[in-house]
Amino acid sequence: MSKAFMLKPDLSYLNLYSDGALYQLNVAQLVEEALKNGEGSLTDTGALAVDTGKFTGRSPKDRFIVCDQLTQDSVWWGDINFKFDPEKFDALFKKVTAHLSKNKYYVRDSFACADETYKTSIRVVTETAYQNLFSNNLFLRPEDGAIEERPEWTIVASPSFLADPEVDGTRQSNFSILNFSRKIILIGGSGYTGEIKKGIFSVLNFILPEQKHTLSMHCSANVGKKGDTAIFFGLSGTGKTTLSADPERALIGDDEHGWGKESVFNFEGGCYAKCVDLTVEREPQIFNAIKFGALLENTNYFEGSRTVDFSNIDKTENTRVAYPINYIDNARVPSIAAEPKNIFFLTADAFGVLPPIAKLNNGQAMFHFISGYTAKIAGTEADVFEPQLTFSACFGKAFLPLHPTRYAELLGEKMKKNNVHVWLINTGWSGGAYGEGSRMKLSYTRAMISATLNGDLDHVEFSTDSVFGLSIPLTCPNVPSEILNPRNTWADKQKYDLKANELSLAFVNNFKQFEAFANEEMIASLPKITEKTV
Repeated sequence: MSKAFMLKPDLSYLNLYSDGALYQLNVAQLVEEALKNGEGSLTDTGALAVDTGKFTGRSPKDRFIVCDQLTQDSVWWGDINFKFDPEKFDALFKKVTAHLSKNKYYVRDSFACADETYKTSIRVVTETAYQNLFSNNLFLRPEDGAIEERPEWTIVASPSFLADPEVDGTRQSNFSILNFSRKIILIGGSGYTGEIKKGIFSVLNFILPEQKHTLSMHCSANVGKKGDTAIFFGLSGTGKTTLSADPERALIGDDEHGWGKESVFNFEGGCYAKCVDLTVEREPQIFNAIKFGALLENTNYFEGSRTVDFSNIDKTENTRVAYPINYIDNARVPSIAAEPKNIFFLTADAFGVLPPIAKLNNGQAMFHFISGYTAKIAGTEADVFEPQLTFSACFGKAFLPLHPTRYAELLGEKMKKNNVHVWLINTGWSGGAYGEGSRMKLSYTRAMISATLNGDLDHVEFSTDSVFGLSIPLTCPNVPSEILNPRNTWADKQKYDLKANELSLAFVNNFKQFEAFANEEMIASLPKITEKTV
């Protein structure tokens, strides 16, 4: 460890002082601290396994933004961005830092945005060693001498601090609060590290479109040997991490990116992958990344061993692993590539209605982007136990401080400028809705994506879906043709028609909130609603 890393920063701006600070510990030191503190145990592959406590997913209803002169007229207030009083924030912040000061705590300096043009420095102050290890793995790691004395943004996270809602202004004892004026993210009452990750993502979703005319995206991305970049949009559980981890393509990143003037770049320096039912055969790159330095969350062991049972979801379906991006053999470092040639919208359709692959025109692309349809997968949020129909604008509504049309406009501009091919991919159910049909095979989804990237679908015939107007290929290499049209996979075709009509109506009703901002192309892309009975 260099001398630059060993020098403790001035933390007085946080009402903290360096006596209790353990600063910029390396991976081995953090793992040792976590074991000494009783935070977790080592698996037989050397990864640190921890439990995050009561919360094994994000708590969206307890995420707030301080409402002040900077945010009052710019933030998209409503059921996603909840207002928090500036004075209440200041008082709560003092309580949290006083709480941290009672014991040792961990400080890490890092940054976000792999493209130097957009680089944002971050300081993370955590109560536990495992949270600091997570920050080391997920954010970009500075080289010697690259640390700033006063970073642009600071995260303070204390799982054991519980708020008093009546006094502190929170909804309950846990909270995650963004203060754009003070450039501080304050997290308490939850040990789930996803709150740290998504806090910074929300920050960049506010800064980049407004200040840099850059599209911030909830997506994964990879690049082929010929420099062809592909982007994968989708919510947790739809396959962003899995499908972007392609041994034939270099991984740019698995979750959060910016689309700048001439590049696509990763916000992060690592991956936060779901682990449920993980096997080396299905996802070898992720499986092999679970080694010393990786952080496993809320997994279980096979009885009497230190071998992780990835099929065991007794604690949560949202089991996770966080690891540096260089743990993936073919990761692209630095994580920057050219503007995309192909964009994939991933959805886990619990209705079993949407086709496994469809090509979208510009209007349809904008419509499906601002709709952001999927089924929330069990475990990714508190109190979600089975797939739930949801529309998440821009495939990341929970993290959008600005109105969704701001991001949609930017995407539209960039798609047209670069003549990008856009595809809708259903990784959800086929042959029936959830509980009747079956989940689309990962091998088929991979084959469909490979076919688009290789140009194998450039010259095949397409049919047009009568309800959604989607262009569906009649054939695709290594995929049974009979599954390409979803209606064909249902034993009861009339039942499919009714379910398709039900989903169409849901799309139309959801879109009403955006109609005032929609152009003719988007409106023409609305699905048709028919009157069909059994």
